[in-house]
Amino acid sequence: MDRLRWLLPLALILGAVVAVPILILGDEGLPRYRRLRYELEDARSQNRRLRHEIEGLREEIQALRTEPTALEHIARDELGMIKPDEVIFQFQ
Repeated sequence: MDRLRWLLPLALILGAVVAVPILILGDEGLPRYRRLRYELEDARSQNRRLRHEIEGLREEIQALRTEPTALEHIARDELGMIKPDEVIFQFQ
C-alpha cells in the first residue's frame, strides 16, 4: 500500500513531463499561438489603416460640403468642367 502511495504521483509527474512538451510544441500549441498572434497584429494594423482612411474621407466630405474651392477642384479635375469664360488648349 505504501508503494502505491508514491507510485501514482510519480506516474502523474512522468505523464506531465511527456505530455506537456508534446502539447506545447504540437500543431495546436505554440506554433498556432504564434500564427494567431501574427494574425491579430495584422488585423489591428489593417484596422488602424482603415480608420485613418475613413477619417481622411470624412474630412474630404466635410470640405466638399463647406468649401466651394474643394467642389470646384473635383469638378475640374475629375469631371473636366470649365468656367464659361475659360478656354482650354489641348496639345498632342
